[in-house]
Amino acid sequence: MTRALPRASLYSASLVRFLTENALLAPARQAEDVGQKLGDWLGFRQAIALHAVLPPDTASAAPPVPLPAHVQRMALIAPEALVKHVDKVRAQLVESITRGAPAGSGLARIDMPAPVLDAPVEIKTAFEPYRRFVAAHQRQMDGTLRTLRNQLRLQLSQRGSAGQQLAALDAAFENCLAEREAALLAKTSKLLEKRFVQALKAHMQAQALATEAADSMVDATDDIDLTDTTPIDTPKADPSTWLMPLRQTLRQALLAELDTRLQPTLGLLEALTSFATPKP
Repeated sequence: MTRALPRASLYSASLVRFLTENALLAPARQAEDVGQKLGDWLGFRQAIALHAVLPPDTASAAPPVPLPAHVQRMALIAPEALVKHVDKVRAQLVESITRGAPAGSGLARIDMPAPVLDAPVEIKTAFEPYRRFVAAHQRQMDGTLRTLRNQLRLQLSQRGSAGQQLAALDAAFENCLAEREAALLAKTSKLLEKRFVQALKAHMQAQALATEAADSMVDATDDIDLTDTTPIDTPKADPSTWLMPLRQTLRQALLAELDTRLQPTLGLLEALTSFATPKP
């Protein structure tokens, strides 16, 4: 008996799982499948664009569409080499997020802000350096993976009519969902900022209590010999106790976003591999 395929989930993306597990995002109730939700996302014009590239029932017998001259001249790359190329690009982006762009990768270096709090601390602007850090990495991922995805589509379009249809469908989906994807991914920075502000407020409260305790210590020295010049240690709230873990969470969120952004590319890569595998 053939086992029924499980219904695709809308909430299985690496980024969503990471945000949920770290209490940055409330768990979402899986009330709809992918097809239903996708229908709600698409507008009238987007639906028409997708319908135009969906193959009719007789498409499997249709001959391949003539390719543009520049595509015809493109060398056909073995799936094994494409797998290595995708792995290399991913590894470069991972290193860019965790340690800085590797030499020779062509990626711009994006440095994490220094782990210090400039005085006076302004709650409304304290996260701004980290927001720029996240946004810069998101732009880097978007540009790099968009190029990689297009390269795989071009390779796929040279694998006959089925490959052309899949490449066209992927391009249509990318065009239809790019705006929504950008809007949703932009919320990652806002969720991280919310966590940052909560931790900063707790730190400032602890710092205020430490200052108050120091003032009490000074007042208690009024009856002590004033000729004693021994310095009094002023207790301070250490920002590293919350700032360093939050910086690590920020990097982990970017890595989870990278894996989520890679999913369409990995789908194309899987299709290329399956087309190259001889059927029994």
